[in-house]
Amino acid sequence: MRRREFVALLAGAAAAWPLRMTHAQRVASPVIGFLDPRTPEVVAARLRGFRQGLKEAGFVEGENVAISYGWAEDQIERLPSLAVNLVRQPVAAIVASGPPSAFAAKKATKTIPIVFLVGTDPVQLGLATSLSRPDSNLTGINILNSELASKRLELLRDLLPRVSRIALLVNPADASLTEVQTKDVNAAAQSMGVQVEVYNADSSVQIDTAFEAMNRERADAVLVGTTPFLNGRRVQLAQMAAFYRLPAIYAGREYVEVGGLMSYGSNIADAYRQVGVYVGRILKGAKPSELPIVQANKFELVVNAPTARMLGLTLPASLLNRADEVID
Repeated sequence: MRRREFVALLAGAAAAWPLRMTHAQRVASPVIGFLDPRTPEVVAARLRGFRQGLKEAGFVEGENVAISYGWAEDQIERLPSLAVNLVRQPVAAIVASGPPSAFAAKKATKTIPIVFLVGTDPVQLGLATSLSRPDSNLTGINILNSELASKRLELLRDLLPRVSRIALLVNPADASLTEVQTKDVNAAAQSMGVQVEVYNADSSVQIDTAFEAMNRERADAVLVGTTPFLNGRRVQLAQMAAFYRLPAIYAGREYVEVGGLMSYGSNIADAYRQVGVYVGRILKGAKPSELPIVQANKFELVVNAPTARMLGLTLPASLLNRADEVID
């Protein structure tokens, strides 16, 4: 071979090498499935938390890991097919937001690791047999938001000592969460001597209808249940409560940030950060059975002072002293 041809051959090989390596690196990057019943716009803060957790574990989206999103856009019935699509890609792990997503992912695969985030006891739900040592391909985070429903009722009572009629707004399509919350709230209400009326809503129109009924039936306050659907409608819920001048309490600070009166629950963004950390550990070789289900142990009370003033409410010092943050 002539020297000139040999040099040209080497140059061509060198030019092609980075492209081949880039392609190989891209193919080698693991793919995470992200299954959520809502739309991406309403979970932006949660996604930031999830990506932060991944980063802490050494993974950055677009660099050494890819994320394939399955958004049900408030149509829970779409979750099973979205889960199957993620499994077929295939993905290295699946993040499942809420019980409907977790059950859809669980049905779709018995082998791909699933990291869920739920608001009630996953053992009670049937997603795990043990918190300390999950015995299947599922593990995750329990933020306990459903189990705090009775505590939210107590906070409403602290704010409104003379309250007698509480409206509980739930999403009937999310039966597992609704059942737990309704049971706990009714038990707490009975001990307080408070009457609870349950209102169902699984669409924007039904939310409007429910608030009209609350107003007509003279509810004193409303406790908004914790479901992914209602979380995705937090602006509408805050506006409807303000329109009908109904004091309301919610599970997460996101409601208060858009005008809701007060919230009590886990820091959701941080919980998603923990999900990201767990997924990162799985990508490094950990098995779900080696990762205990995390129980949230820090809860925050957030109060919106301007909303209280708009409703003509005086926030008692006892409530303000307990608040982790007062938005003013």
